[in-house]
Amino acid sequence: MGDYTNRELLIACVADLLDGIRHVAVGASSPIPAAGAMLLRARNEQAGKPRVRISVLGSEEHNFFTNGGAELFDCTAQGRVDAFFLGGGQIDGEANINLVGTGDYPQSDVRWPGCFGSAFMYYLVPRVILFREEHSSRVFVPKVDYVSAPGTSEGIVRPGGPHALLTGMALFSFDKTRKRFALQSAHHGFTAADVKANTGFEYDAADIVPETKAPNAATLTLLRGRVTEELSESYPQFAELLRGERMAAA
Repeated sequence: MGDYTNRELLIACVADLLDGIRHVAVGASSPIPAAGAMLLRARNEQAGKPRVRISVLGSEEHNFFTNGGAELFDCTAQGRVDAFFLGGGQIDGEANINLVGTGDYPQSDVRWPGCFGSAFMYYLVPRVILFREEHSSRVFVPKVDYVSAPGTSEGIVRPGGPHALLTGMALFSFDKTRKRFALQSAHHGFTAADVKANTGFEYDAADIVPETKAPNAATLTLLRGRVTEELSESYPQFAELLRGERMAAA
């Protein structure tokens, strides 16, 4: 891997995808998105740019809300959440996500936690980043078994929707008009052929797919210092995992 780990690369990618936003909300079980948001905030402060507001649900230190999801939904409906992260047990080529389960609902073969407010956030948040560290044809399917939240909608005004898909293997952009992903880059250690072999849906790709931009020294200094310390409040085990991976790679 060189001077950085794969998770450090993902965190840096998240920070880049969030560039320019004012308020990002992060779910309670999303350490890599949270770390990316904290990295962006730290970078902005160093550069004298406006401070990024981060709302990590379940956190005491990094959460402005006092009533959990209810306030998050109110804030979103008022247009005051600029970015959010969604994943899914399944994600298809039109950016539909499935958080319910596999098989014919309601007799699902496998059941997942459920939709909660995913569809609401997907419709209203302007920059939704789909994130799933696992990259396999089990997750990225031709068509989801159940649509928990659609990637696009016909005949309605919809300010929100998918902006990008970030996985442990690659970064994709999404064209809402064409309802189609495009492969932007493959992470270090992976090739375009690896991505294709592990993706169940069709997507666009250039003849030569570049490698995802590596985090620079300044980014890694922030990530391994301030960001990891801030992350320890909400995700202590993940912060220790980052430290352990870095020591093992040194």
